[in-house]
Amino acid sequence: MIQGKVVSPKKDVTGITIQNITTERAAITDFQGNFSIRARVGDTLVFSAVQFKRKVLPVSEALMNSPFIQIPMEEFVNELREVTVQPFGLSGDIEKDLTGLQLEKDVSAEALGLPNAHVRIITQSERMLQEASKGMYSLRAPLAVNINPIINAITGRTKMLKNRVRVDKTYARTQQVQKTYADSIFQNDLKIPKVKVDDFMYFCEVDEDFQRLVALGDELRLWEYLLKRSQLYRENNGLE
Repeated sequence: MIQGKVVSPKKDVTGITIQNITTERAAITDFQGNFSIRARVGDTLVFSAVQFKRKVLPVSEALMNSPFIQIPMEEFVNELREVTVQPFGLSGDIEKDLTGLQLEKDVSAEALGLPNAHVRIITQSERMLQEASKGMYSLRAPLAVNINPIINAITGRTKMLKNRVRVDKTYARTQQVQKTYADSIFQNDLKIPKVKVDDFMYFCEVDEDFQRLVALGDELRLWEYLLKRSQLYRENNGLE
């Protein structure tokens, strides 16, 4: 019977497997690393555990005559031969990579080749404006005067709906600009608190220069505008 102890300066030595691969006997260490296993001279003991490198120990005459042996184990480190840190041309900057990442198209009318693939879905305000602008004809008098647009024009409903459509389009452009930049950019570069971002974007939205730059699609000039506008917003709201 060989008795001994497995030792390691860093790792837990509980539950390490000791196999006598010659006699096909096995044992495991206790919570202090102690073990005992039957063996003969010429047998081979194998010590193994997930956290340690595998150790092979031939049973010699001197080993059999030792009353107690100590087996040091070496920590196992899983090293990869090669690691790719920039797959698919990614930089590691999430904000930068999201803007340049090309994703496959979702299942859509365009992907399926349907005839209405390029038809833009109108908004609720646009639909209401179309309904207000169209006439309501009577089936009994098909040649009757189309009075629906007249009534809506007189009551101001058509004008109101046109204004609503214009407001919706302006808001949609503002939201598109806001989605272009991450929250961290508003907070770190423009120094706008997260809870004030929507208010700041409305502050920009009501400015004609903002609408003009958005329409031009000049991202560089738009960014310069946001930097100057954010400074004015901070001054007006005591955020400096």
